[in-house]
Amino acid sequence: MQTAKNAGLDSAGVTWGFRSREVLVKNGAGVLIDHPSQLLRYFVQPETLADAFTGRGFGFSYFQTAKEAVDYLKGVCRGKQAGFGGSMTLEGLGLYDALREGGEVQWHWRGDAPSTAPEVFLTSANALALTGEVVNIDGNCNRAAASMYGSEAVYFVCGVNKLAPNLTSAVSRARNIAAPRNAQRLGKHTPCAADGKCHDCRSPERICRALVVLLAPSNGVKHTEIVLVGEELGY
Repeated sequence: MQTAKNAGLDSAGVTWGFRSREVLVKNGAGVLIDHPSQLLRYFVQPETLADAFTGRGFGFSYFQTAKEAVDYLKGVCRGKQAGFGGSMTLEGLGLYDALREGGEVQWHWRGDAPSTAPEVFLTSANALALTGEVVNIDGNCNRAAASMYGSEAVYFVCGVNKLAPNLTSAVSRARNIAAPRNAQRLGKHTPCAADGKCHDCRSPERICRALVVLLAPSNGVKHTEIVLVGEELGY
């Protein structure tokens, strides 16, 4: 790592070895890797991902930065009615306020109550499989339903942290990373909120009521697109 640092190159340190995080950073690690799955983003090319998703009929766009993605989505939604599904990714992007400048935006997180399906529906995914599937877990199921029917176009906006090597891993990510963190955020009294892993519990406060896997775009939506951002976003 020190050699890479001296050469002006980026280096990564894995935290499951014998060195502490502090030592790794001190020795020049620009990025810390806590789980092998995090290495995917460094070895998978956007072109490979594009082939996986477009081969299933999805649209696919890749942007290196969040700002580039926001600018793209502002253009997509300009002059149209846009609706949001609950998403920490969209919240982190500041997309709601950005889109309000150029059109009508609806988001129940901001107190909006849409009476009809929006022309464009924006949401995220809990996981994206490198084999081209889109995985989401939902509680009220409004987000999952809106991603499959009602709008003319649906955009799944995701950071590279949502990538998983295959469908099995993507489902595991949704259940054991995204869902527990959302349960913690919402203050739910569930086993996953306590220890960070899914128990397929029977708690009345369970938030994973539906597991939706899009193997291909829904026939009920004219255009479904994956917008991947080369940064970590959301859960």
